[in-house]
Amino acid sequence: MARTAGRSAEDTRRLILETAAHLIGRHGTAVPVSEIAQEAGVSKGGLLYHFATKEALLHALAEHLIEQFRTEVHRRAEEEGPGPGRLVRAYIRVSLAEAGDHARLRDSIALAAKLMFEPELERLAQQDVDRWKEELGQDGLDPSIVRLVVAAADGSNSAPLWGAILDEADRLALEEQLLALATPQRNGRLK
Repeated sequence: MARTAGRSAEDTRRLILETAAHLIGRHGTAVPVSEIAQEAGVSKGGLLYHFATKEALLHALAEHLIEQFRTEVHRRAEEEGPGPGRLVRAYIRVSLAEAGDHARLRDSIALAAKLMFEPELERLAQQDVDRWKEELGQDGLDPSIVRLVVAAADGSNSAPLWGAILDEADRLALEEQLLALATPQRNGRLK
């Protein structure tokens, strides 16, 4: 299959990653590369041009997901301007941005869970966790507040796996409360 006219190599790479995310999230890492290529509308050779091995594809996919989240958190933090807690508040906002879309959230969780069975990707995820701990820990907030709001934001996102207890109004209230905790002048005042 020839490269689609008008699509750049970067567009093709991104399309392959998006397709791989969807298929691996649904079927696990055993999904054949040929199936990913077909679904993405590229030849198997075209996929292998961008990702020489399936392991390279999985690694690139994990890196892409990690970097996508990190970039969005930092972008949101920059929008807020300087001051203590801005990175933690951005982390909360980005973490909870999809919390209302339970189907999409379940797909994201399923994909992450399936990728984490790969030992190299587990190490990559742990490196990212360590990096977040350091960055969030240097955001100017009390470490106990950082722990609390990050655990709540992360935990809130895993709830739809078994059925969400919080409805949309509860989720919005939780986000507001976490943001209040992560705002030094409002710190600790919950509604």
